[in-house]
Amino acid sequence: MSKNLIVGAGFSGAVLAFLIAEKLNEHVIVIDRRAHIAGNSFDYRDNNNIMIHKYGPHIFHTESEKVWNFLKPFCDFNQYMHKGYAIVDGIGISLPFNINTLYKIFPKTLALRLEEKLLDKFKYNTKVPISEFKNQDDKDLNFLANYIYEKIFLYYTIKQWGVTPEELDNSVTARVPVLIGRDDRYFQDKYQGIPLEGYTKLIENMLNHPNIEVILNTDFSQIKESFDKIFYTGSVDEYFNYEFGQLPYRSVYFKFEEKNCEYYQPNSIVNYPCNYDYTRINEYKHFLNDKSDKTVIAKEYSEFFEAGKNERFYPIPNTNNRNLYNKYLEKAQSINNVYFLGRLGDYVYQNMDKAILRAINLFEDIYHQ
Repeated sequence: MSKNLIVGAGFSGAVLAFLIAEKLNEHVIVIDRRAHIAGNSFDYRDNNNIMIHKYGPHIFHTESEKVWNFLKPFCDFNQYMHKGYAIVDGIGISLPFNINTLYKIFPKTLALRLEEKLLDKFKYNTKVPISEFKNQDDKDLNFLANYIYEKIFLYYTIKQWGVTPEELDNSVTARVPVLIGRDDRYFQDKYQGIPLEGYTKLIENMLNHPNIEVILNTDFSQIKESFDKIFYTGSVDEYFNYEFGQLPYRSVYFKFEEKNCEYYQPNSIVNYPCNYDYTRINEYKHFLNDKSDKTVIAKEYSEFFEAGKNERFYPIPNTNNRNLYNKYLEKAQSINNVYFLGRLGDYVYQNMDKAILRAINLFEDIYHQ
């Protein structure tokens, strides 16, 4: 019997594999059904020497010293700080909506009045969900809340999730705040950047250990060997053969286009909340300042996940889906020495730093490190 099997070679699986191999000096087999490591963070350089994020843009950011220090031996990051950008009423604006945005989109007198009221009601440099404005007894703040809801949130949500905002958890609404300040960065975390050699190289460095064996193009159902411990980062409903039904996901389709120009758009990501069928256009060379006479963009379209057709991207957050997941969670907790984690194993959207921290904490909990 071998010691450890890890299903999935993304961040969650790679972090666990390294910790078990390095700290416990145990053999680890890592399998992945895809032909590559790094999961949805997989990237590669194309024939224009542009680093392409195959499954959509991945921007690393974290407040966690623990996560940052864990990653430092495996890669160097640049100082990329993402600035959100969207086209609203034909005007390019910052996301999250902030005080600078007020002056781009509204007449100066209205923008000034809104700024004064925001600063009077809320603490400077904080993020306030638009629902907070609707709770204020002020017609201007109510107007602002309704404007942001319709122009930035409502139609984008329908395109992104395939349902209206009312059919989703309030946690989704909370992710569309107004920043009471002039910081145009999308994230305010202490540590931000893109790995200089890419995410695939980062994961490759993590898995490059004499105690780790990586086997690609291999599904969990193909494994016949017994293991002391199994760490499963695939979809928890698939592990149990969909006993209680299939957990719904949104998937994403990317239409890649090569353009004969140095840059196609002013930002790495341009969101289109109200226009077109795609949610956003990604231009990857912005991330690492890649030099090329050409550029590559990807138009991003959301669609429902269908097994065998596309990949699982986003768990759909609502009460029914959470109740269904809890049935699988209860069954998962009844199995000895099989651990579920990651975006698919936990049925939760996770930023990269949260996935890394979850894997580290699970290792420490199991092995009392």
